[in-house]
Amino acid sequence: MAGEAREPLVGILMGSDSDLPVMEEALGVFDAHGVDCEVRILSAHRCPEETSRYAAEAAGRGIQVLIAGAGWAAHLAGVVASKTTLPVIGVPIDSSPLNGMDALLSTVQMPPGIPVATMAIGKGGARNAAIFALQILALRDPALAEKLRKSKKDMADDVVIRRNQKLQEYLASRGAR
Repeated sequence: MAGEAREPLVGILMGSDSDLPVMEEALGVFDAHGVDCEVRILSAHRCPEETSRYAAEAAGRGIQVLIAGAGWAAHLAGVVASKTTLPVIGVPIDSSPLNGMDALLSTVQMPPGIPVATMAIGKGGARNAAIFALQILALRDPALAEKLRKSKKDMADDVVIRRNQKLQEYLASRGAR
């Protein structure tokens, strides 16, 4: 029914409001595909009990995938993964003096039994986290799977057709082939 609120399928967590400019990349992907998500600021270090409670209760609210973006020591994704059986996707944020390398290592180096699918550092990683979450959701949603196929085709067309055409025009203007 038009205007009816849908239950969110994805939970997006970030360690701080300063992570929002990066995590907005994921929000844009979900908006483009019509998938609702909920967004929270939670910290593995500053509010560990609330973070653990959120992770433990997410599946019961209908959440199917969790994305956790954090910088610095970046334990958010690991703490969340330790409290749920939902897939957890980590996004290292480049907010520290180490430009996200510390966050990458903290997110990717999980102990056996506590997996976190870890994406690239920064905005590209947030975008890929959303696409990966959509691919997980599409396993049970043929309409979403079709939207993803179309998105990938459009992306390929953009590279192969439009961008290559611009390159050819530029090269022709220089007398190159």
